[in-house]
Amino acid sequence: MGALREVLPTWALAIGLVAAAKLLSLGEPTGLLAANLAGVGALLFVWLPDRKLRARGEEWAAYGLPWWGALDRRTWAAWGRGAAAALAVAAALFPLFALGFLGFSRLLPLLPPGLAALLAPYGAPVLLQPRLPDGFALEAAVQLLVVALPEELFYRGWMQVTLRRGEGRTLRVLGADLGPGFLATQALFAAGHLASFQPWRLGTFLPGLLFGWLRERTGGLAAPVILHALSNLFIRVLEASVYGR
Repeated sequence: MGALREVLPTWALAIGLVAAAKLLSLGEPTGLLAANLAGVGALLFVWLPDRKLRARGEEWAAYGLPWWGALDRRTWAAWGRGAAAALAVAAALFPLFALGFLGFSRLLPLLPPGLAALLAPYGAPVLLQPRLPDGFALEAAVQLLVVALPEELFYRGWMQVTLRRGEGRTLRVLGADLGPGFLATQALFAAGHLASFQPWRLGTFLPGLLFGWLRERTGGLAAPVILHALSNLFIRVLEASVYGR
């Protein structure tokens, strides 16, 4: 409970400020704030926990960030291992997810409109043609550096490690020891996405479980950061291929 009391105020502050930025963007005439909401979130997700770490004299390495400098071979070796683990998980699960996405796209228009609007931001599928969304290269950079990395630092890095400390009983799941703090992290990860005022984003609880497990299984953040970015990009490819968006 002590660890949860430590992380909740920082989480609430970060999500509250993101939600406030979202509300302000609705009336901001230039559209600049709306276009940079991801950057606002990225800043908060790094800056707020970083203040706590520095106050205790800690480094991000203690929370799973593999970084010894851009020219250090250890950095690239750690990120290479993380990429290999992320790609292995993606190869196993992405085809199944694609089949589920296609089935869901056919089912969604058959649901009552009110229910469909709560579940996803889609209408009827317009095509089934594999394609990349426009500006895919820039999208990939944004998803990796502005979305996945800051969110993983905040949730699977600072929060999951903080909540893990002092845990007694854990359950071993596919090579990873998971405790109550693991589930609490993923629940807060999903709840934090409601700052966008889009109820279907609660579905992020499921990929959060995967990212959190991968963090514990590999012992670092490289694999979940890369899998997080790949997952977001894969969904964008599916949206472009099925809905033309």
